Amino acid sequence: MVQLLGKDVGPTGFGLMGLTWRPKPCSQEQAFEAMREAIQQGNVFWNGGEFYGVPEYNSLTLLAQYFEKYPEDANKIILSIKGGMNPETHTFDGSPEGTRRTIDNCLRQLKGRKKLDMFEFARRDQNSDMKITFDTIQKEYIDTGKLGGISLSEVRAETIHEAAKVAKIVACEVELSLFATDVLYNGVAEACKQYDIPLVAYSPIGRGFLTGQIKSYDDIPEDSYLRHIPRFQPGGNFENNIKLVHQVEALAKQKGCSAAQLAISWVRALNGRPGMPTIIPIPGATTAERVRENAEIVELTDEEMAAIDKILDGFKPLGRRYPDFVPIET
Repeated sequence: MVQLLGKDVGPTGFGLMGLTWRPKPCSQEQAFEAMREAIQQGNVFWNGGEFYGVPEYNSLTLLAQYFEKYPEDANKIILSIKGGMNPETHTFDGSPEGTRRTIDNCLRQLKGRKKLDMFEFARRDQNSDMKITFDTIQKEYIDTGKLGGISLSEVRAETIHEAAKVAKIVACEVELSLFATDVLYNGVAEACKQYDIPLVAYSPIGRGFLTGQIKSYDDIPEDSYLRHIPRFQPGGNFENNIKLVHQVEALAKQKGCSAAQLAISWVRALNGRPGMPTIIPIPGATTAERVRENAEIVELTDEEMAAIDKILDGFKPLGRRYPDFVPIET
């Protein structure tokens, strides 16, 4: 059984970003239904963000409202929140003052209705001493019982090695999917394995791309963030990258599952490979139906994994994972 902070969390987590961080979020009632279904499916590791939305409506405000209505669910969940962004400069601030601001704000928005189990800076602040940042978190929040542990987010291997020397790291969140396999080869997965740090795989269905619902660039909604990501741009990138989706759809059809289920199951199946750390995919969903679909366990045979390996060996994604102004692999 997969564990975080000594608690069983199941093989699949639940990403909260899409519930609040989009031009037209779903209704709170619909969000609550999806959240309740996640618990029913055993997806009790929840991952959200201080800036996933607006100050008035984001992961934390939604969670506070949810646990006000369902207080009995609070102890069932391991909650990880990313933050660290200065709201005025929109840069990451790992100074003691910046660290206190972000964690205090998270705690304030939760209103005491749920413990903050894990906190992570969404990106490393390159201008702050990591030891000072983590010492502030340890002494003022973990040792005082306000926080459970420190996680990392969107980091490179060197940062993991450095962090493991100065703090107890309880998880490392990075992008991992059939569409983004970089961490398997750039030392990140290896470092997580070395220090026994669970790897939290965000965007395991490639920001929805691997569901097969997007057939052409015009299928991406006008107000979607995907239109700003180089990997989804027409004129070469999109046309190349959709080829992987077609191959995933074909494999899923043979398997008798959805393309999303195949993509998530591949991420889960990496757990069984030599040299891999514990890996927990955290697909997001805005409906209870989609939560159920994503949670279904589809076992992939060695032959099926080999077939996927062959596809990936012949595929090279084109385009950056984020717009140029967004730092990655910090």
